[in-house]
Amino acid sequence: MQRKLTPYILLVPQIVLTIFFLIGLITGITQSLGVIPAFGLREPTLFYYKEILTKPDMVNSVLYSLRIALFSALFSTAAGVLLCALLVNGCRTKGKMMRIVQLPIIVPHVVVALFAINICSQNGLLARLAYAFGLIGEQQQFPALIYDAGGFGIILAYLWKEIPFIIYFVIALMANIDGKLGEAAVNLGAGKVQTFLRVTLPLCASTISSGFLIIFVFALGAYELPFILGATTPKALPVQAYIQYTHPDLRNRPYAMALNGLIIVISLVCAGLYFILMTRSQKKLAGKK
Repeated sequence: MQRKLTPYILLVPQIVLTIFFLIGLITGITQSLGVIPAFGLREPTLFYYKEILTKPDMVNSVLYSLRIALFSALFSTAAGVLLCALLVNGCRTKGKMMRIVQLPIIVPHVVVALFAINICSQNGLLARLAYAFGLIGEQQQFPALIYDAGGFGIILAYLWKEIPFIIYFVIALMANIDGKLGEAAVNLGAGKVQTFLRVTLPLCASTISSGFLIIFVFALGAYELPFILGATTPKALPVQAYIQYTHPDLRNRPYAMALNGLIIVISLVCAGLYFILMTRSQKKLAGKK
């Protein structure tokens, strides 16, 4: 009897957390529609969603977050796949090299932000080196790599974290493909570059796309790096949502929930794409068309 009940008992914490999550999600969606009876807001409306998609500061926040998420995901995926190919080609997919690759993944984003400030700011290590070698007349002439309106510093910080993630995410599959079909292609006369572009890369496409989607959604909804390294304006979506949530006028709270709702909608779309990619990948592995 006890053995039969054990799996259900172990599920209790997960069930409780799921219930709290659903309560929070439903409450957030309800508030994003302008229904907060405690604040005198009782009529459901799409007004707040229209506002965040039409007000200049809100629109700038949306575009700013999408740009950071897209560029960081694109650059990280491209660089990660290239480095992954080099590691596979050099037969360095295990041991110390992989431990080095995994190291940035476990470093907290706050620590990465501090690294970026100490290295890339106008008072950082790079600016001091440029001044010491006479490349600039004063440190303030060093390009503003962080706190810039383009989000360049945030993207750099994400690259440091996400390139190793892509490598770790893809390398096992790429090594397996390269070790079997890749060798067969080389034996049939294909060059290494041709083999990578025509055999290895297409077979890894689903996994690479999945990694891209994970990074994109994470960068879109992350708070730490945009808050620490972002410019005064525009604000990233999570930062803008927090500002609206803590606004002295409590009637601004639906704006915060609408911004979070937008993040949820985009995340759900990406989750749907991820599910489709994983389903297709599993069918290919099972030999189905």
